Amino acid sequence: MSYYITNIKCLYERLMNLYYRRNHAKYLAQIIVMGAQVVGRAFARALRQEFAASQAAAEARGQAGRQSAAASSFTGMTLQEAQQILNISTLKPEDIQKNYEHLFKVNDKAVGGSFYIQSKVVRAKERLDEELSIQQQHQTKPPDQQQEQQQT
Repeated sequence: MSYYITNIKCLYERLMNLYYRRNHAKYLAQIIVMGAQVVGRAFARALRQEFAASQAAAEARGQAGRQSAAASSFTGMTLQEAQQILNISTLKPEDIQKNYEHLFKVNDKAVGGSFYIQSKVVRAKERLDEELSIQQQHQTKPPDQQQEQQQT
């Protein structure tokens, strides 16, 4: 009889261990799911905030900012890249032309320069010239036209 009682106790212990293991796995799964939900909600909230900030920045830039972004997309170079390539900090046509001519001559293939760098110099000048024309267009428009464009 004691043999059966021992086996029953052992079987009972095994069943209880199995039951607790299943519960642990169940609790672990619940914790993982809840953690994923929290992270998912935080990620979604961060995306909404970033989208709102992006829209606010776009509205603040106005028409000139949209044109500048389009020019960056068209030329494949941002305004900051173009300024770095031509080594200028302000958009003064004289400085742009002076630095462009110097860098173009220095990188001429005939004097041992790099055609790649020379082409980058040309693209940078084109991008800065486009930015200057955008700024001039924006400054020469009457204030009522500027307001109409910002409202649309």
